[in-house]
Amino acid sequence: MITWNNLDTLASFKELEKVERVNLVEAMTGESGAERVKNYSVPMAEGLTYNYAAKQVDDKILAALAKLADEAQLAEKFEALYNGEVINTGEKRLVLHHMTRGQLGEAVEADGVDKRAFYTEQQAKIADFANKVHAGEITNGAGEKFTTVVQIGIGGSDLGPRAMYLALENWAKKNDTFKMEAKFISNVDPDDAAAVLNSIDVAHSIFVLVSKSGTTLETLTNESFVKDALKNAGLDASKHMIAVTSETSPLAKSDDYLAAFFMDDYIGGRYSSTSAVGGAVLSLAFGPEVFAQFLDGAAAEDALSKNKDVFKNPAMLDALIGVYERNVLGYPSTAVLPYSQALSRFPAHLQQLDMESNGKSVNRFGEPVNYPTGPVIFGEPGTNGQHSFYQLLHQGTDIVPLQFVGYKNSQMETDVVIQDSTSQQKLCANVAAQIVAFACGKSDENRNKNFEGGRPSSIIIGEQVNPGSLGALLAHFENKVMFQGFVWNVNSFDQEGVQLGKVLAKRVLAHETEGALKVFSDLLNI
Repeated sequence: MITWNNLDTLASFKELEKVERVNLVEAMTGESGAERVKNYSVPMAEGLTYNYAAKQVDDKILAALAKLADEAQLAEKFEALYNGEVINTGEKRLVLHHMTRGQLGEAVEADGVDKRAFYTEQQAKIADFANKVHAGEITNGAGEKFTTVVQIGIGGSDLGPRAMYLALENWAKKNDTFKMEAKFISNVDPDDAAAVLNSIDVAHSIFVLVSKSGTTLETLTNESFVKDALKNAGLDASKHMIAVTSETSPLAKSDDYLAAFFMDDYIGGRYSSTSAVGGAVLSLAFGPEVFAQFLDGAAAEDALSKNKDVFKNPAMLDALIGVYERNVLGYPSTAVLPYSQALSRFPAHLQQLDMESNGKSVNRFGEPVNYPTGPVIFGEPGTNGQHSFYQLLHQGTDIVPLQFVGYKNSQMETDVVIQDSTSQQKLCANVAAQIVAFACGKSDENRNKNFEGGRPSSIIIGEQVNPGSLGALLAHFENKVMFQGFVWNVNSFDQEGVQLGKVLAKRVLAHETEGALKVFSDLLNI
């Protein structure tokens, strides 16, 4: 039987707090460090590896974390989730984003349909539509092929799909699967839509409107912006737009769209990259086969996350080490540092995924918790970040745990030898050096040049950013966030924190304001 208990009531957590801390400088120096790098490693799907040698853990702490995983019933709770229990207690919903890429357990029926069949049906419809667009069977009003796809959506309808598109754009060009350029409009700031529309040929562009409810203010505002641009160009908007929405939304059966593809309430926006939300734009941009490879990579990583042995379950282990850093060591933030330009927007996606999921101060029953929950997430690609905020990471007063991601090979496989090494070798040399520099530091009598070290990090290493490895990477972090939510006993699948501002904004626009809200409205000339 599953029980949902707060972290600070668990006996294993109290034991974890008492385990002797690790001196990371000593642990990572010399032969000790070399052995840790060899041993503290877990295989992931699609040739990835999670290495936690430079984390502030040892065998005793890891054993305590394994006890915590058992007492918190992490494997059992994941099993309940993928078998269709109502895990999203705030909205009384199932949580089914895993089922968009595979069925991990029993068949799940909701809304009178088999949900795996529903998701695969939508993927098949998207694939058929994309293939017809690429073949010139679906064209603009003049019978000409579309060359650009533009996604209109905000939050999870933008951040994940945009990050995935950018991650695979150069790979697709190198591997001859690049079909259409993709652009994204998200911000209600008119400059966002105007900039995108000015950069494309609207006559040869197809627009994907993404809104589950069909009522998202920013998205519908930008849709009107796009429709005006199409009208001004003498074009019929209904021949240039498709919708990704729920079957019950006002967009579902509207004549304003060439086609509609469906999602449902069981997939949160930040978990929707493997649903129709990512499927439409990525299938149009790269072809349905590439999107299928992306799904396969995610499914393979999901399968690993079922393992009850924490040392064979990279997402669970990563999650538990993060809980240890947050709730025992007291570190308030985590930096995500991909040493790949392809992953330039991946930290922004993880920022939403993590902070919107676990940025909660009440448990799944609405009761206040007495311990920290989700960390602040930030990051940029290396080596750019090294010349930006790494100063604080190395010598600042706060210790910030680091999550590196690195690849042995570049996507374009175009390089040059400068000073006896290639650019890719220089990139990889930097990430290896940073891990050791953060962990071990460097003593210097000049305090300004002294590095205390003891700054923990982990790294996910892969061969190359490709559709399969990207899917596995995405699923790893989705499952990590899920497991941490289970440990903290919070609901990782609602986001009430985004609602209050929306409600007040509507009051401002209706001129129903008073007090400070009225004064700010006046200052902004609303």
